[in-house]
Amino acid sequence: MSVFNDKKIEKIGILTSGGDGPGMNAAVRAVVRCSLNQGLAVDGIMRGYAGLLKEEIIPLGHRSVSNIINRGGTILKTARSKEFGTPEGKKKAVQILKQHKIDCLIVIGGDGSYRGATELFEVHGFPTIGLPGTIDNDLYGTDQTIGCHTAVNTALEAIDKIRDTAHSMERVFIIEVMGNKSGYIAAEVALGAGAEEVIVPERKFDFEAMCRHIRKGNDRGKISWMVVVAEGAGKAHEIASTVTTMTGLETRFVVLGHVQRGGVPSGRDRILATRLGAAAVNLVIRGEFGKAVGILQDEINIIDLKNATHKEFKHLDEFRNLVKILT
Repeated sequence: MSVFNDKKIEKIGILTSGGDGPGMNAAVRAVVRCSLNQGLAVDGIMRGYAGLLKEEIIPLGHRSVSNIINRGGTILKTARSKEFGTPEGKKKAVQILKQHKIDCLIVIGGDGSYRGATELFEVHGFPTIGLPGTIDNDLYGTDQTIGCHTAVNTALEAIDKIRDTAHSMERVFIIEVMGNKSGYIAAEVALGAGAEEVIVPERKFDFEAMCRHIRKGNDRGKISWMVVVAEGAGKAHEIASTVTTMTGLETRFVVLGHVQRGGVPSGRDRILATRLGAAAVNLVIRGEFGKAVGILQDEINIIDLKNATHKEFKHLDEFRNLVKILT
Protein backbone atom coordinates (compact mmCIF):
# COMPACT_ATOMS: atom_id res chain seq x y z
CA MET A 1 0.00 0.00 0.00
CA SER A 2 1.28 3.46 -0.95
CA VAL A 3 0.77 6.29 1.54
CA PHE A 4 1.69 9.97 1.39
CA ASN A 5 1.10 12.26 4.38
CA ASP A 6 -1.20 9.64 5.92
CA LYS A 7 -3.30 9.46 2.74
CA LYS A 8 -3.59 6.21 0.87
CA ILE A 9 -2.69 6.46 -2.83
CA GLU A 10 -5.43 4.83 -4.89
CA LYS A 11 -5.51 6.73 -8.20
CA ILE A 12 -2.75 8.10 -10.41
CA GLY A 13 -3.15 10.94 -12.88
CA ILE A 14 -0.87 11.10 -15.92
CA LEU A 15 -0.32 13.85 -18.48
CA THR A 16 2.08 14.76 -21.28
CA SER A 17 3.12 18.38 -21.48
CA GLY A 18 5.15 20.73 -23.68
CA GLY A 19 6.58 19.51 -26.97
CA ASP A 20 5.72 15.95 -27.94
CA GLY A 21 8.36 13.33 -28.61
CA PRO A 22 8.50 9.75 -29.93
CA GLY A 23 8.20 7.30 -27.07
CA MET A 24 5.75 9.23 -24.92
CA ASN A 25 3.03 6.70 -25.74
CA ALA A 26 5.28 3.87 -24.59
CA ALA A 27 5.74 5.68 -21.27
CA VAL A 28 1.98 6.20 -20.87
CA ARG A 29 1.41 2.52 -21.63
CA ALA A 30 3.96 1.42 -19.04
CA VAL A 31 2.54 3.68 -16.33
CA VAL A 32 -1.03 2.51 -16.98
CA ARG A 33 -0.35 -1.21 -17.10
CA CYS A 34 2.10 -1.25 -14.19
CA SER A 35 -0.35 0.78 -12.10
CA LEU A 36 -3.26 -1.50 -12.86
CA ASN A 37 -1.09 -4.48 -11.99
CA GLN A 38 -0.57 -2.92 -8.55
CA GLY A 39 -4.28 -2.29 -8.03
CA LEU A 40 -4.09 1.46 -8.73
CA ALA A 41 -6.59 3.26 -10.94
CA VAL A 42 -5.31 5.65 -13.62
CA ASP A 43 -6.84 8.79 -15.09
CA GLY A 44 -5.40 10.32 -18.25
CA ILE A 45 -5.36 14.11 -18.43
CA MET A 46 -5.73 15.39 -21.97
CA ARG A 47 -3.65 18.29 -23.34
CA GLY A 48 -1.29 18.67 -20.42
CA TYR A 49 -1.76 21.31 -17.76
CA ALA A 50 -4.15 23.21 -20.05
CA GLY A 51 -6.47 20.19 -20.20
CA LEU A 52 -6.17 19.70 -16.46
CA LEU A 53 -7.53 23.19 -15.83
CA LYS A 54 -10.41 22.40 -18.20
CA GLU A 55 -11.03 19.05 -16.47
CA GLU A 56 -10.35 17.03 -19.61
CA ILE A 57 -9.84 13.86 -17.60
CA ILE A 58 -10.62 10.31 -18.72
CA PRO A 59 -10.16 6.86 -17.12
CA LEU A 60 -7.48 4.66 -18.66
CA GLY A 61 -7.51 0.87 -18.74
CA HIS A 62 -5.60 -1.92 -20.44
CA ARG A 63 -7.42 -1.41 -23.74
CA SER A 64 -6.86 2.34 -23.64
CA VAL A 65 -3.15 1.77 -24.21
CA SER A 66 -3.30 -1.20 -26.56
CA ASN A 67 -1.22 -0.91 -29.74
CA ILE A 68 0.32 2.47 -28.90
CA ILE A 69 3.90 1.45 -28.04
CA ASN A 70 4.95 1.94 -31.68
CA ARG A 71 3.08 5.21 -32.25
CA GLY A 72 4.73 8.62 -32.28
CA GLY A 73 3.26 11.65 -30.57
CA THR A 74 1.03 11.20 -27.54
CA ILE A 75 -2.49 9.81 -27.28
CA LEU A 76 -3.06 12.20 -24.39
CA LYS A 77 -2.25 15.17 -26.63
CA THR A 78 -0.20 18.06 -25.36
CA ALA A 79 -0.44 21.83 -25.02
CA ARG A 80 1.09 24.79 -23.23
CA SER A 81 -0.84 26.78 -20.62
CA LYS A 82 -0.28 30.40 -19.59
CA GLU A 83 -2.98 30.07 -16.92
CA PHE A 84 -1.18 27.18 -15.24
CA GLY A 85 1.92 29.35 -15.03
CA THR A 86 0.20 31.62 -12.51
CA PRO A 87 -0.09 30.86 -8.77
CA GLU A 88 -3.87 30.88 -9.15
CA GLY A 89 -3.63 28.37 -12.01
CA LYS A 90 -1.60 25.91 -9.99
CA LYS A 91 -3.93 26.25 -7.01
CA LYS A 92 -6.88 25.54 -9.29
CA ALA A 93 -5.08 22.52 -10.75
CA VAL A 94 -4.62 20.98 -7.31
CA GLN A 95 -8.28 21.54 -6.49
CA ILE A 96 -9.35 19.82 -9.71
CA LEU A 97 -7.03 16.86 -9.07
CA LYS A 98 -8.52 16.41 -5.62
CA GLN A 99 -12.09 16.75 -6.92
CA HIS A 100 -11.39 13.88 -9.30
CA LYS A 101 -9.89 11.86 -6.43
CA ILE A 102 -6.48 11.77 -8.11
CA ASP A 103 -3.92 11.18 -5.39
CA CYS A 104 -0.70 11.78 -7.32
CA LEU A 105 0.36 13.09 -10.73
CA ILE A 106 2.93 11.69 -13.16
CA VAL A 107 4.15 14.33 -15.62
CA ILE A 108 5.90 13.41 -18.87
CA GLY A 109 7.68 16.42 -20.32
CA GLY A 110 10.67 18.73 -20.36
CA ASP A 111 12.05 21.47 -18.15
CA GLY A 112 8.93 23.66 -18.16
CA SER A 113 6.73 20.69 -17.32
CA TYR A 114 9.12 19.69 -14.54
CA ARG A 115 9.05 23.18 -13.04
CA GLY A 116 5.26 23.04 -12.91
CA ALA A 117 5.32 19.61 -11.27
CA THR A 118 7.95 20.81 -8.80
CA GLU A 119 5.79 23.73 -7.70
CA LEU A 120 2.74 21.50 -7.28
CA PHE A 121 4.81 19.39 -4.88
CA GLU A 122 6.93 22.02 -3.13
CA VAL A 123 4.32 24.79 -2.76
CA HIS A 124 1.01 22.94 -2.70
CA GLY A 125 2.11 19.62 -1.23
CA PHE A 126 0.59 17.57 -4.06
CA PRO A 127 2.49 14.34 -4.89
CA THR A 128 4.18 14.49 -8.32
CA ILE A 129 6.73 12.47 -10.29
CA GLY A 130 8.50 13.53 -13.49
CA LEU A 131 9.39 11.44 -16.53
CA PRO A 132 11.88 13.00 -18.98
CA GLY A 133 10.00 13.47 -22.25
CA THR A 134 11.88 15.90 -24.50
CA ILE A 135 13.83 15.50 -27.74
CA ASP A 136 16.38 18.10 -26.53
CA ASN A 137 17.91 15.74 -23.92
CA ASP A 138 18.41 18.72 -21.60
CA LEU A 139 17.32 17.39 -18.21
CA TYR A 140 19.71 16.66 -15.37
CA GLY A 141 19.90 13.20 -13.83
CA THR A 142 19.47 11.15 -17.00
CA ASP A 143 21.76 10.21 -19.86
CA GLN A 144 18.85 10.08 -22.29
CA THR A 145 15.39 11.59 -22.44
CA ILE A 146 12.40 9.99 -24.12
CA GLY A 147 12.37 10.94 -27.81
CA CYS A 148 15.89 12.27 -28.28
CA HIS A 149 17.26 9.12 -29.93
CA THR A 150 14.49 9.01 -32.54
CA ALA A 151 14.74 12.76 -33.22
CA VAL A 152 18.46 12.49 -33.98
CA ASN A 153 17.87 9.55 -36.33
CA THR A 154 15.06 11.40 -38.10
CA ALA A 155 17.27 14.45 -38.66
CA LEU A 156 20.13 12.25 -39.87
CA GLU A 157 17.92 10.57 -42.45
CA ALA A 158 16.93 13.96 -43.85
CA ILE A 159 20.48 15.31 -43.88
CA ASP A 160 21.79 12.22 -45.68
CA LYS A 161 19.38 13.08 -48.51
CA ILE A 162 20.36 16.76 -48.48
CA ARG A 163 24.04 15.78 -48.77
CA ASP A 164 23.33 14.08 -52.12
CA THR A 165 21.95 17.34 -53.50
CA ALA A 166 24.68 19.46 -51.92
CA HIS A 167 27.34 17.35 -53.60
CA SER A 168 25.56 17.12 -56.96
CA MET A 169 24.86 20.85 -57.22
CA GLU A 170 28.09 21.96 -55.54
CA ARG A 171 26.46 24.12 -52.91
CA VAL A 172 26.76 25.13 -49.29
CA PHE A 173 23.79 23.96 -47.23
CA ILE A 174 22.71 25.35 -43.85
CA ILE A 175 20.47 22.87 -42.02
CA GLU A 176 18.49 24.11 -39.03
CA VAL A 177 17.50 21.52 -36.43
CA MET A 178 15.55 21.83 -33.21
CA GLY A 179 17.15 23.04 -30.00
CA ASN A 180 16.17 26.44 -28.64
CA LYS A 181 18.51 26.35 -25.64
CA SER A 182 20.19 23.02 -26.21
CA GLY A 183 22.74 22.05 -28.85
CA TYR A 184 22.34 18.32 -28.22
CA ILE A 185 20.51 17.44 -31.44
CA ALA A 186 22.69 19.73 -33.55
CA ALA A 187 25.96 18.34 -32.18
CA GLU A 188 24.89 14.70 -32.45
CA VAL A 189 23.52 15.19 -35.95
CA ALA A 190 26.57 17.11 -37.16
CA LEU A 191 28.90 14.38 -35.94
CA GLY A 192 26.72 11.55 -37.26
CA ALA A 193 26.20 13.20 -40.66
CA GLY A 194 29.82 14.20 -41.20
CA ALA A 195 28.95 17.91 -41.34
CA GLU A 196 31.70 20.51 -41.66
CA GLU A 197 30.40 22.90 -38.98
CA VAL A 198 27.95 22.93 -36.08
CA ILE A 199 26.47 26.01 -34.42
CA VAL A 200 24.92 25.68 -30.95
CA PRO A 201 23.35 28.13 -28.47
CA GLU A 202 25.65 27.17 -25.59
CA ARG A 203 28.79 28.56 -27.25
CA LYS A 204 29.65 31.72 -29.19
CA PHE A 205 30.39 31.12 -32.85
CA ASP A 206 32.79 32.93 -35.19
CA PHE A 207 30.88 33.32 -38.47
CA GLU A 208 33.75 35.17 -40.16
CA ALA A 209 36.15 32.33 -39.39
CA MET A 210 33.64 29.82 -40.77
CA CYS A 211 33.29 31.79 -44.01
CA ARG A 212 37.07 32.04 -44.40
CA HIS A 213 37.25 28.28 -43.89
CA ILE A 214 34.58 27.70 -46.52
CA ARG A 215 36.32 30.02 -48.99
CA LYS A 216 39.68 28.32 -48.49
CA GLY A 217 38.12 24.90 -48.87
CA ASN A 218 36.48 25.97 -52.11
CA ASP A 219 39.78 27.30 -53.42
CA ARG A 220 41.29 23.85 -52.78
CA GLY A 221 38.52 22.19 -54.76
CA LYS A 222 35.97 21.35 -52.06
CA ILE A 223 32.61 21.49 -53.85
CA SER A 224 30.03 21.18 -51.06
CA TRP A 225 29.64 22.14 -47.44
CA MET A 226 27.19 21.12 -44.69
CA VAL A 227 26.55 23.36 -41.67
CA VAL A 228 24.17 22.24 -38.90
CA VAL A 229 22.68 24.94 -36.67
CA ALA A 230 20.42 24.63 -33.61
CA GLU A 231 17.39 26.89 -33.92
CA GLY A 232 18.34 28.79 -30.77
CA ALA A 233 21.78 29.67 -32.15
CA GLY A 234 20.67 31.29 -35.39
CA LYS A 235 18.21 31.17 -38.25
CA ALA A 236 19.22 29.14 -41.26
CA HIS A 237 18.05 31.68 -43.85
CA GLU A 238 20.03 34.48 -42.20
CA ILE A 239 23.17 32.36 -41.94
CA ALA A 240 22.81 31.28 -45.58
CA SER A 241 22.56 34.91 -46.65
CA THR A 242 25.66 35.78 -44.61
CA VAL A 243 27.65 32.91 -46.12
CA THR A 244 26.69 33.92 -49.66
CA THR A 245 27.64 37.55 -49.01
CA MET A 246 30.98 36.73 -47.38
CA THR A 247 32.09 33.89 -49.69
CA GLY A 248 30.33 34.54 -52.98
CA LEU A 249 29.26 30.89 -53.01
CA GLU A 250 25.72 29.76 -53.71
CA THR A 251 24.16 28.78 -50.37
CA ARG A 252 20.86 27.11 -49.61
CA PHE A 253 19.08 26.49 -46.32
CA VAL A 254 16.73 23.82 -44.99
CA VAL A 255 14.67 24.03 -41.79
CA LEU A 256 13.80 20.50 -40.66
CA GLY A 257 11.29 21.78 -38.09
CA HIS A 258 8.66 19.57 -36.52
CA VAL A 259 9.47 16.54 -38.65
CA GLN A 260 12.01 15.79 -35.90
CA ARG A 261 9.24 15.36 -33.31
CA GLY A 262 7.23 12.82 -35.24
CA GLY A 263 7.58 9.30 -36.53
CA VAL A 264 7.79 5.80 -35.15
CA PRO A 265 9.88 5.74 -31.95
CA SER A 266 13.13 3.83 -32.14
CA GLY A 267 13.60 0.63 -30.18
CA ARG A 268 15.85 2.47 -27.75
CA ASP A 269 13.19 5.11 -27.04
CA ARG A 270 10.45 2.50 -26.58
CA ILE A 271 12.52 0.49 -24.11
CA LEU A 272 13.73 3.60 -22.26
CA ALA A 273 10.18 4.93 -21.93
CA THR A 274 8.89 1.57 -20.71
CA ARG A 275 11.61 1.24 -18.06
CA LEU A 276 11.12 4.80 -16.83
CA GLY A 277 7.33 4.43 -16.70
CA ALA A 278 7.63 1.27 -14.62
CA ALA A 279 10.15 2.99 -12.33
CA ALA A 280 7.74 5.89 -11.79
CA VAL A 281 5.02 3.50 -10.64
CA ASN A 282 7.50 1.86 -8.27
CA LEU A 283 8.07 5.28 -6.70
CA VAL A 284 4.33 5.66 -6.23
CA ILE A 285 4.15 2.27 -4.51
CA ARG A 286 6.98 3.29 -2.19
CA GLY A 287 5.35 6.63 -1.45
CA GLU A 288 8.27 8.68 -2.83
CA PHE A 289 7.22 11.90 -4.56
CA GLY A 290 8.73 15.14 -5.78
CA LYS A 291 11.14 12.96 -7.77
CA ALA A 292 12.37 12.75 -11.37
CA VAL A 293 13.11 9.39 -12.94
CA GLY A 294 16.07 9.00 -15.28
CA ILE A 295 18.72 6.57 -16.40
CA LEU A 296 22.48 6.76 -15.80
CA GLN A 297 24.87 4.15 -17.21
CA ASP A 298 21.87 1.95 -18.00
CA GLU A 299 20.65 2.02 -14.38
CA ILE A 300 17.47 3.71 -13.15
CA ASN A 301 18.37 6.97 -11.43
CA ILE A 302 16.11 8.97 -9.09
CA ILE A 303 16.71 12.62 -8.18
CA ASP A 304 14.65 15.46 -6.72
CA LEU A 305 12.44 17.14 -9.31
CA LYS A 306 13.72 20.58 -8.32
CA ASN A 307 17.24 19.54 -9.35
CA ALA A 308 16.32 18.10 -12.74
CA THR A 309 15.61 21.22 -14.78
CA HIS A 310 19.10 22.00 -16.05
CA LYS A 311 21.67 19.94 -17.87
CA GLU A 312 24.65 20.89 -19.98
CA PHE A 313 25.54 18.55 -22.83
CA LYS A 314 28.78 17.29 -21.33
CA HIS A 315 30.18 16.03 -24.64
CA LEU A 316 29.41 19.26 -26.53
CA ASP A 317 32.96 20.55 -26.87
CA GLU A 318 34.27 17.09 -27.70
CA PHE A 319 31.69 16.71 -30.47
CA ARG A 320 32.33 20.18 -31.90
CA ASN A 321 36.06 19.53 -31.99
CA LEU A 322 35.54 16.19 -33.72
CA VAL A 323 33.34 17.83 -36.35
CA LYS A 324 36.21 20.18 -37.20
CA ILE A 325 38.94 17.54 -37.02
CA LEU A 326 37.10 15.07 -39.26
CA THR A 327 36.27 17.50 -42.09
